[in-house]
Amino acid sequence: MGVANNITAVLNFVALICSIPIIAAGIWLAQKPDNGCIHLFRWPVVLLGFLILFVSLAGFVGAYRYKETLLAFYLCCMAILIGLLLILLVFAFIVTRPDGSYDVPGRGYKEYRLDGYSSWLRNHVVDSKSWNKIRACLADTDVCPKLTQKYITADQFFAAHISPLQSGCCKPPTVCGYTFVNPTLWTSPVNPTGDPDCYLWSNDQTQLCYNCNSCKAGLLGNLRKEWRTANIILIVAVVVLIWVYIIACSAFKNAQTEDLFRSYKRGWT
Repeated sequence: MGVANNITAVLNFVALICSIPIIAAGIWLAQKPDNGCIHLFRWPVVLLGFLILFVSLAGFVGAYRYKETLLAFYLCCMAILIGLLLILLVFAFIVTRPDGSYDVPGRGYKEYRLDGYSSWLRNHVVDSKSWNKIRACLADTDVCPKLTQKYITADQFFAAHISPLQSGCCKPPTVCGYTFVNPTLWTSPVNPTGDPDCYLWSNDQTQLCYNCNSCKAGLLGNLRKEWRTANIILIVAVVVLIWVYIIACSAFKNAQTEDLFRSYKRGWT
C-alpha cells in the first residue's frame, strides 16, 4: 500500500524541482522592459511558481510520512493550481494569438499594426488611461538608447533584427520616408505622409515615437513573443502536475485504506 505513496513523494519532489524553472520564467518576464512597465503581467507566473513549490513540498511530506491531512490539503490546493495554470494558459494563448507584425521590404526587422492584436490587449494594456504611465516608464529604460551603441550605419540598422518594442518606439514607420541619421535620430521629409504616426515622431530622445500607435503595437508584439515562449514552460508544468496529481489521488486512497486497516486491526486486538 505504500508503493503509490513513495512514488508520489518522489514525483512531488520532481514537481518541487520543476517549480524552479517556472519561477525563473516568471522573473525573466518581470525583468523585461515591457512587462516591467505593465504591472498586470509582471508577477502572476512568479506567484504560481512559488505556490507550486510550497504545495509540492506539502505533498512530498504528506506522501512520505503518510499524513492524510497533508495529502488532503495538497490534493485540494494542487487541483486549484492546475485549474489556474490551465486558465492562464488558455487565456494567454487566446489573447496572444493575433499577430500584428508585417514585413518591410529591404529591412531585417518587422513593423507592427495596433489593430492586428486582440481587442483585450488593446483595451486593457495600451488603452489611453494606461499608456501615459507605460510611455513614461519605457522612456526611462535603455530600450532605445542601446540601439545607437550597437548600430552605426544605415545598412547595419536596416539589416538588424531588432525587437518589436524597438521597431515600434525607437524609430518612425518606414512608410513616413524619414532619412536615417542614427537609430534614434531621423531627418524629416518635407511632407511626411502615409501614417498618422509620421506627425508624432520626435527627435527629442525622451519622446521619439512613444506617443505613436506603432509603439503600442510594438509593445504588444514584445508581450506576445515573450508570453508565447513562457507558455512552453507552463504547458510542460501542467502536464507534470496532472501526472503527479493522478498518482497522488491513488496515494491518498492508500493512506485512507491503511488507516482503516489499522483501526480494524486494533478493534480485533
